[in-house]
Amino acid sequence: MQKTLAQYTQPHQFEPLLPQKRLEELRARTRALIGQSLRLAGGAHATTIASLRELVRAMNSYYSNRIEGQGTHPLNIERALRGDFSDRPDVARLQRLALAHIEAERELERRVDAGTPPLTADFLRQAHAAVYGRLPAEDRVLEGEVVAPGALRGRAVAVGRHEPPLAEALPAFLARFDEAYSRACPLEDTLFTVAAAHQRMAWVHPFLDGNGRACRLQTHCALWPLSAGLWSVSRGFSRERDRYYALLGAADSPRQGDLDGRGNLSEKALWAWCDWFIAVCEDQVRFMAGLLDLDGMKTRIQALVAFRTAHGKGYRAEAALPLYHLFLAGPTPRGEFQQMTGLGERTARALLSHLIESGLVASEGHTAPVRFAFPLDALQFLLPELYPEASTGASAPTA
Repeated sequence: MQKTLAQYTQPHQFEPLLPQKRLEELRARTRALIGQSLRLAGGAHATTIASLRELVRAMNSYYSNRIEGQGTHPLNIERALRGDFSDRPDVARLQRLALAHIEAERELERRVDAGTPPLTADFLRQAHAAVYGRLPAEDRVLEGEVVAPGALRGRAVAVGRHEPPLAEALPAFLARFDEAYSRACPLEDTLFTVAAAHQRMAWVHPFLDGNGRACRLQTHCALWPLSAGLWSVSRGFSRERDRYYALLGAADSPRQGDLDGRGNLSEKALWAWCDWFIAVCEDQVRFMAGLLDLDGMKTRIQALVAFRTAHGKGYRAEAALPLYHLFLAGPTPRGEFQQMTGLGERTARALLSHLIESGLVASEGHTAPVRFAFPLDALQFLLPELYPEASTGASAPTA
């Protein structure tokens, strides 16, 4: 006889909401990570960091959607940001989804900056609405039903072997979520609290569709004061997608005996999920710290310029020093940039024009100062392995 799955109708059924044991292990790692993360933006100029943050935002969209099996090529995301959508309906739909994610992330970050607490059920509904509210109805259809932005599901669903709470019980579960996670916690408790909230909200599965995206946006925003948008937990999840889903699912398990906490669900499995979540954050911070190392960046800029000079790309070796200056010092008058090349006026002006045309240097106008940028086709030199799918070697559907 087939065993009937339990129906979840009472909030005590998704306890514990936080790990209860071995917390000092998680706290010690969090303290170390906080220091490393806060040092990330210490070398480059604020405008360079802002440019990098926009690149990471597009990357977040790519990776979060790829986790759902709906990724679109980075070049098509870049085209969507310019308003250039494909004539192919399937590609255009994925472009719209990526663009909605990027714009939603910006909107939600502004809310956090304005003081909105991110670990609440209301914020999750805002995250869902911020994405789905930017999509046309035809992009929000699931099994013939149009998914309403921010609306809780009105029927029972199954997610693999897990049957989330009944629809009529969702308000009670979400209220308990708020009680557990919305309060300010010590800084050293941040990572395991955010991790546990991510898993338990995914367990509740409050929407018909878009739960994963909304949960990852909520998690991104909960980490925003720490990451400043310079490292991405979604990148880490996507790189180990199978393990991400396996550990999320394992933490759905019922308690395994008297030594496995006091709640209905497994405390050991929740701890294991939090442990892995912190490991993902540690890996992403270490990785980005290596990329933003000043000596390393100087070497990579020189390598990029040397490669493109050797291959007749309109570059000259004299571009390396002023480019590194832009990375460090931020917006620089055009004349000053040209003087730093040591070239004659006409040659220096032509070189700068080419750098702007190639996207490595950006400017707001013909006479405005110039700043450093991160075009996709330069990432394999400047930020190797950050976003390898954006490499020019990868094929992309034509828009």
